Amino acid sequence: MALLAEYALTPDVFDAESYSSGEVGDIHLQHLKEAILHEALVRNLRHGRWLHVFSDNDRAWHQRGRELLRKLVTQNRLNCFQPVLTDEPTTDDGWCSEAIASHEVVPLAGVVVTSDPANKFNNVDLVSAIGNLRNANWWRQRSPSVRLSRNLADYQEHLRLVLRCANSIMFIDPHLDPTQPRYSHFVNLLLAMEGRSPRPLIEIHRVCYVGSGPKRQIIPQAELEQWFKQKLTDPLRDAGLEAHIFVWDDFHDRYLISNLVGVSIPYGFDTTRQPGSITTWTRLGRADRDDIQREFDPASNRHTLRYSFIVPQ
Repeated sequence: MALLAEYALTPDVFDAESYSSGEVGDIHLQHLKEAILHEALVRNLRHGRWLHVFSDNDRAWHQRGRELLRKLVTQNRLNCFQPVLTDEPTTDDGWCSEAIASHEVVPLAGVVVTSDPANKFNNVDLVSAIGNLRNANWWRQRSPSVRLSRNLADYQEHLRLVLRCANSIMFIDPHLDPTQPRYSHFVNLLLAMEGRSPRPLIEIHRVCYVGSGPKRQIIPQAELEQWFKQKLTDPLRDAGLEAHIFVWDDFHDRYLISNLVGVSIPYGFDTTRQPGSITTWTRLGRADRDDIQREFDPASNRHTLRYSFIVPQ
């Protein structure tokens, strides 16, 4: 399972009348909320028409359901998706069919419904009633970590949703140098954000030196800037993107931090052709993600910022 997953939810999940009591709805929706707001996006089907369903005042939307919807909007966790079926859905079953059809275009992790649609789509493993999630294989397989190969294809697969949906992304790697062969694919991660409007805030954080111990050497500012400008200026300009590079006195750990998810990345963003080179990425808790973001804020004074620059400039 991905560290950031994408689910589709049918409108009845948010409807108070879908549950035997308000308390039952509270329990199920709270469980769903905790998972989604930490580790997932929700597919906003048919170019956002799904979200417009909730302006229907004739349905008794559950208070906790309305709260979840507000959080999905304010935290940018709705991923707009193009229409797939010919006809606009007018029922919860119709929205379930639309979600299943969209899965055939770009895979979803799962579709969450309530009991009635779940009975009608009981032959589709992708679909589960909210009250039966613990028995859905795709829900049980959720994990805070993932094992992957240290190559571009795996990085792109596991970061696809982050790179396409996050408003802000911090690449934190003390030795990131796009002129080095092991980092030659890094620019491809940045270019995965091409065409987004508004464009995301991209930050790259590294240290001011190379080597370690007695072999440590401070890199002249002009030289280090040239590393990034040489390799990133033209690709980023052509893609309509820019990256803010921050150069610090010292740090060691490697992360990807975004407004949607934080990930601990032990080897950083370099790649290798060495067969069988596997690494483990781990999703951070929200408090740790936020603390790391503050750690690399120039105003925090946890590290000494030597200088910063923007590419292209």
